[in-house]
Amino acid sequence: MIQANGIRTHYQLMPAKNPATPEPPTVVFIHGLGYDSLASFYLTLAAPVSQAGINVITYDLRAHGRSDRPVSGYRVADFVEDLRALLDETDVEGPVYLVGNSFGGTIAFSFAERYPSRVRSIVAIEAEPATHEWSRKIGGTLTNVVDWMEDPEILAWLEDTYGAHHARLSKVASAVIRATTIVEEVPQGPLLDAEALRGIRCPVLSIVGSEGFQSDNLLAVQSSLPDCRTEVIDGQNHSVLVERHRTVRSLLLDWVDEIEAIPAEVEVGAA
Repeated sequence: MIQANGIRTHYQLMPAKNPATPEPPTVVFIHGLGYDSLASFYLTLAAPVSQAGINVITYDLRAHGRSDRPVSGYRVADFVEDLRALLDETDVEGPVYLVGNSFGGTIAFSFAERYPSRVRSIVAIEAEPATHEWSRKIGGTLTNVVDWMEDPEILAWLEDTYGAHHARLSKVASAVIRATTIVEEVPQGPLLDAEALRGIRCPVLSIVGSEGFQSDNLLAVQSSLPDCRTEVIDGQNHSVLVERHRTVRSLLLDWVDEIEAIPAEVEVGAA
């Protein structure tokens, strides 16, 4: 645990194994909303990335996992400042790779807009920046989640379909929603306009499922940023990280190798 931005934050550091350079890159994994936690990366990407010679940081967002659950303070800006404080408190000075799944990617984009010198690159997994369109979609999604979490028939269906563990996680997410202002505050952003998005100049890899949340426009993120490449995983829905983690791992490691090969004097993200 560490005190960061006024809350206790649960985090894990995994040093690079047999790094190829004296100062290996650092990847920070940022999980999504709801019943997610750092475990989603620990079980899929964190250990293999560390084994590949890269420093790894994973952490639980506020109100998730073992981190504190304040009643309020759930705008995207609050999550951004949590990340900034975590990096400060763990003495991570150099620019990092931010790897965000779903809402974790939204945090990464806003962090890069607020603190551009601290981000080497972003890998966004089924994630969008905090735009007005995103706010509309996430607001509707959170409202729907509140509705179905209060329906005992839906909870029973979840347990029958996905098992007791999934049902328990859904109940945990329901408790978070009921005890906090997360539903009301997350869609508030602050939101990024077109000019702010153009200011996110670090290289971005957007990994999306062809049947995921961006299926209506798979290149939407790429078209709004100065330096972005999109990788589409065919036949995959929003659960890209869980169901295709080996594919994501390969894409991530290749991406880090590619960015690390850029000479230090070259401005990353330059047009």
